[in-house]
Amino acid sequence: METTVTATIFALCNQKGGVGKTTTTFHLARAAVLAGKRVLVVDADPQGNITSVLTNGITEDHAGLADALSDRSAATLEGVTVDGIWDHLSVIPTTGETLGVVRDELVLAGAGRESRLRNALAGVQDDYDLVLIDCAPSLDQLTINSLTAADGVLVITHSRLFSANGITKLLGTIDLVHEHYNPALKIAGFMVNQHEARTISGAHWAGEIGEAALARGVLVLEPPVPKRAPIADAMEANHGLDQWGGDAEDLATIYAGYIDTLTKGK
Repeated sequence: METTVTATIFALCNQKGGVGKTTTTFHLARAAVLAGKRVLVVDADPQGNITSVLTNGITEDHAGLADALSDRSAATLEGVTVDGIWDHLSVIPTTGETLGVVRDELVLAGAGRESRLRNALAGVQDDYDLVLIDCAPSLDQLTINSLTAADGVLVITHSRLFSANGITKLLGTIDLVHEHYNPALKIAGFMVNQHEARTISGAHWAGEIGEAALARGVLVLEPPVPKRAPIADAMEANHGLDQWGGDAEDLATIYAGYIDTLTKGK
């Protein structure tokens, strides 16, 4: 008898913008595909940036996540899913301004609004090994939906003052979602992005983040991702780091290690 494998769902979060959630989602998706996994990326950010780099030919009026979450549409996630730029990659896109409108709709919705994404993903989860949700830089209803749908949260942060300080607020939101909507939710790990190991500030705040993680019994993914131009450049060119050449391949091994750690036993 064939065994059904249900995807593990990770939400990539930080309410602070500019910490590299989309870049991380991109490179983790590439690493997972290379590891032989069937990957679904959910673009839960109204800016739609991950859609623009992981898909080709998606127009502004293409149906997407907003349609699957809205009461005013009968669309399903299966119906709006598109092929990604690599084999074994699929994307639930966000285009135009529709997801922002649906975010506002969710604020006014009644009971069950926090579970719409989880319920929608239930219809497609068995088709994938891994689901990555690229969250908006906020703690709004879209992020609450993402956390309610997820098995684990990957907290993306810089080793800098304001990024480190923002973690406390995010952890509070995660605790509330765990208590009220998703008792199975766990923090999968902290990921330090754009790390500058040779600076006093970088070393200090990396240490602070490590202590915060230790206090919560949470894993810090190692090694931290260094501040290196090929990470953003490759993404903007729709290339994985393994396709970029040069020393970018060494960076690719970092994300490959993260996927191995996050999906061990899956």
